[in-house]
Amino acid sequence: MCASDNSGSESYAVNVADTAAPEAAADPALIADLVTANHILFDQGVVDAFGHVSVRHDKNPSRFLLARNMAPGHVTAQDIIEFTLDGEPVNAAGRKVYLERFIHGEIYRAYPEVQAVVHSHSHAIVPLSVLKTMPLRAIFHMAGFIGEGAPVFEIRDVAGPGTDLLIRDNRLGRALAECFKASDIVLMRGHGSTVIGRSLQQVVYRAVYAEINARYQLETAHLGDVTYLTAEEARTCAMNIEGQVQRPWDLWRRQAEQRRKQ
Repeated sequence: MCASDNSGSESYAVNVADTAAPEAAADPALIADLVTANHILFDQGVVDAFGHVSVRHDKNPSRFLLARNMAPGHVTAQDIIEFTLDGEPVNAAGRKVYLERFIHGEIYRAYPEVQAVVHSHSHAIVPLSVLKTMPLRAIFHMAGFIGEGAPVFEIRDVAGPGTDLLIRDNRLGRALAECFKASDIVLMRGHGSTVIGRSLQQVVYRAVYAEINARYQLETAHLGDVTYLTAEEARTCAMNIEGQVQRPWDLWRRQAEQRRKQ
């Protein structure tokens, strides 16, 4: 299922009736940060028309916040929907939701410490999700969280050989979540990757630098033998450098805001 070395007719967007009532409203500042996260990920080339980022509800840990089904670069505060961990919308009010919301709910259910999740199809990551001879590994200090090799989720092991590779139900979401027991990033064969973090700022940082690391890896691999970070170096880099995630967040936020005004 996760290697270190029943598809239906639903589309990416689905209509799902609200199944619960909202409780305490999320902090507007958290919603604003979630909007910013969507814009940064688009501006930095991690997501395009597809991909999504979520955050755990600040007042109810059994709920999470995720935009309605739309391109991340266009998300506003009015597009944010609250979900249960089963992936059921609370206040969609008829708006279409992402099919792969089960990625988020099942990760939050399995790991109480996780506060934010990014799922993307970033361009340099996808080739490494199918290369059997080259796992995604930390190649420089900004990507220490990747470690010595990101696991790859193989959907065929769970759902057989005929799926569309999408995480379209809780069963597949749970199988994917299992892969995070020893890693903060999991590649998904022929699909993309999912990254977890303890804050929106951290998970955005990780999603951006995972893509950069993958690009460096592909660019250098054909030149000769590559020296990767050791497990100890990766841990130390992640511990020390990720304390500075607010710095790139502030820069990327300003860049994204300026480009939206153009």
